[in-house]
Amino acid sequence: MADAPFGDYDEARAKARRYLPRALFDYIDRGTEGERALAALRQGFDAVRIVPRVLRPVAAPDIGTTLMGRRYASPFIIAPTALAGLVRHDGEVKMGRAAGQAGIPFCAATQSSTSIGDIAAGASGAELWFQLYVWRDRAETWALLDKVAAEGVETLVLTVDTPASPKKVHNLRNGFGIPLRPSWRLGVDLMRHPAWTIGVMGRYLAATGLPAYANYPVGVATSVTSVLSDPRFALDTQLSLRFVGEVRRRWAGKLILKGILHPDDAQAAFAAGCDAVVISSHGGRNHDSAVTPLEVCADIRAAVGPGATLIADSGVRRGSDAAKLLARGADAVMLGRAPLFGLAAGGDAGAARMIALLEEELRAFLVFSGISRLGDLARAEMRA
Repeated sequence: MADAPFGDYDEARAKARRYLPRALFDYIDRGTEGERALAALRQGFDAVRIVPRVLRPVAAPDIGTTLMGRRYASPFIIAPTALAGLVRHDGEVKMGRAAGQAGIPFCAATQSSTSIGDIAAGASGAELWFQLYVWRDRAETWALLDKVAAEGVETLVLTVDTPASPKKVHNLRNGFGIPLRPSWRLGVDLMRHPAWTIGVMGRYLAATGLPAYANYPVGVATSVTSVLSDPRFALDTQLSLRFVGEVRRRWAGKLILKGILHPDDAQAAFAAGCDAVVISSHGGRNHDSAVTPLEVCADIRAAVGPGATLIADSGVRRGSDAAKLLARGADAVMLGRAPLFGLAAGGDAGAARMIALLEEELRAFLVFSGISRLGDLARAEMRA
C-alpha cells in the first residue's frame, strides 16, 4: 500500500528525513552556530496571534498579489537554493514545473546543479528568476548575466547577506560540503538511504556523471567532489552599494536585493534603482544573532512607503506564517525549505503539493479571521 500524501510541512519534512541522507537533510534543515536564529524564527511566528473578526462572511478569499507591476494568483515565490538537484534527480526542473503549475515564480540559483538554460527548457512556461552570487572575475560575472538574460529571464535577485562562510559544524560532522569528501561516515549514510542513492546519484552517474555547479563555465566545477579549479570563480562576498549600481546599469530587467534587515539598507537599495528587496535572515543559516524578518518588516515598510515592493522569507512553514509577514508589510513570501521538503517527499508532484497546501492554509487563515483579501491583513489586529 502506497504512503498517503503528506498533509503539511511537518509531514513532508518527516518524509524528506527518511528519504534523504542525513548529511543532505541536515544541510537543508539546520542553521548556523548554536542555531539560535533558527529557533527565533519559529518562536517569532508562534508568538504573533490575530484577533479574528466574526459575522464577516468570507467564502473565497483573494490571495493574489501584485509584484513589480505584475499580478500573481498567490503571494509565494520559490526561493533560490544551491544544488537542489541533489534532492531529486533534475530537482531544479521539477521545482520550476511545480512553480509554473501554480503560476508563481521560481528563482534558480547561481549554484544550481542544472543550468539556467536546461531549467528554462525543462520547465517551459514557468516564470524563472535568477539569483546571483558574484564571482571575483567581473567579466565572467557579466557574461553570466548576459547568458541568463538570453534565456528570457527578466528578474535578477542579488544576494547581499553572505559576507563570509557561516559556521556549520553539522556539515563537518556529516561530511557534507563542496567539494564533497568521501568518507566511511558518508558511505554508511548513503547505504542507509538506497532509494536516494540509486534514484538520484545513480541516475546522474549513469547519464551525465556527478552533478556540479551547472552555471559555471565548462571545466571550472566538474563535480560535487571536485575542488573549484579556477580562483576567478570564487565568490566575491565583499559587495557594496557601488557594485549594486554597476549591476543596475548592466541588467536591463527587474533587480531585487536579497538579505535586507535594516530600513536604511532597504531605502539605499531603492535609491540605487532596485525594484524590490527581500527581507531575509537567510533562513537562520548565516548570522545566528540576526533579527528575524517578522521583527523588522513593519519598520522597513514604514521607511520605504506603500508603493515599494517588499518580499520576505525565512522559516515559513505554514500559510499562517506567511500571513503574519504579509500583515507586517510584505507583498510576497519566498519559500526555501518547504518546497525542498515537498520535492524530497514526492518529486515534482510533492513540490506542487507543498505550494498548494500553503495556499490552502493561507486561505483558511483569512476565512477564520474574517478577511477577504491579502491587502486587508495590514489592518488586522495582531498581538504578540
